[in-house]
Amino acid sequence: MKQTDPLNGITLEQILIKLVEQLGWEEMGAQVDINCFNSEPSIKSSLKFLRKTPWARTKVEKLYIKLVNEA
Repeated sequence: MKQTDPLNGITLEQILIKLVEQLGWEEMGAQVDINCFNSEPSIKSSLKFLRKTPWARTKVEKLYIKLVNEA
């Protein structure tokens, strides 16, 4: 049986909130080295950047999937 896509039905904002709760901004910045995680991080600034930057969004989504699979 095919495993369901962990990104199905979840918004980018929900992904970020979950990552911040589980990892914190510092660890997120260590794993995905982007300024919106390392310099005055916020959900709003991160959403703005990630929506315009597909390669960064892909890395964040992969980090989320990894977190979900470890749970």
